Amino acid sequence: MKNCFNKTILTALFLSLLFSCSRAPKEDIYRKSSTVMDTLVTITVVSDSAQKANSAINAAFAELHHLEKLISFWDPKSEISEISRQAGIRPVKVSPETLNLMEKAIYVSRETGGAFDGTMGPVIRLWNIPYSKKIPSEASIKKALKLVGYKNIIVNPEKSTVYLAKKGMSFDTGGIAKGWAGDYAEAVLKSYGIKAGLVAIAGDIKAFGRKPDGHGWRVGIENPRPTGNNDRILASISLRNEDISTSGDYERYFIINGVRYHHLLDPRTGYPARGFESVTVIAPKGVWADGFCKIFVMGPKTGPELARKLGFGTITVTSDGKIHVSGNIKNRVTLYRETVQK
Repeated sequence: MKNCFNKTILTALFLSLLFSCSRAPKEDIYRKSSTVMDTLVTITVVSDSAQKANSAINAAFAELHHLEKLISFWDPKSEISEISRQAGIRPVKVSPETLNLMEKAIYVSRETGGAFDGTMGPVIRLWNIPYSKKIPSEASIKKALKLVGYKNIIVNPEKSTVYLAKKGMSFDTGGIAKGWAGDYAEAVLKSYGIKAGLVAIAGDIKAFGRKPDGHGWRVGIENPRPTGNNDRILASISLRNEDISTSGDYERYFIINGVRYHHLLDPRTGYPARGFESVTVIAPKGVWADGFCKIFVMGPKTGPELARKLGFGTITVTSDGKIHVSGNIKNRVTLYRETVQK
């Protein structure tokens, strides 16, 4: 699901906090941005050497470009595209990276009871939000849903193959790939001796180590219903060796007769999920933060409870504008308002 320029954003607040910090004598902060995976990626590292920092950052970007060629939904030459082309025909032999992504995606699908499902491609294309501003017919949605179902993804780790069991199925990596790729980028940075930094792939942010002043990295979470520039930020949280990701109904949507139709579609119904305006998940790995922020689809009753059982932190805004912060991260979260204006 290509939904991941929804999520947490690198806000002006975050940037000002990042660059105003006091710095240790021999360490500095180095940063570079580039477009990868069809979005803006910013990598920030702490290092005592500009040369070391640049080498590490460049290597991390090279890794991201490599991963993009393997798992891009939009690249006809990618392994993911080949898996979709061969749906219902034959298994496709894939790289260890693509196999890893598919295994992680199936795990998230299973744990969320299918609320996250990478095979939603046919339904996503039918709605085509935000480019199309029409509600598909119920008959067309039901037809597309027949091609959806993560249980029809067959992974063979021994042969390193992936097979979609029904012809016409397709797999879209957008709902999990950015957080997953950030984990690989972090590993590259650490292999170059970088002990602290940030990898921000659109709004999926990975933080590891500490800033030169010894504090964690503070990031801002976007207000899903801002009324002006002064209330763009809902909350902020200090991260240390964690990842943060947000799913929201406010980035790709259209409104008809006062009803908001957004891109976070429920695999059970084929229609936009209801109950939340935004869901932020804080987890130990990017792949989990990115994938499990799709508890948005599960709704307020069961979504946060699943995150709690898995040990993840959550900051959610329900459709009535109320903000909820899970107990395990409350002492690190600063709220700038108690509710979101309706």
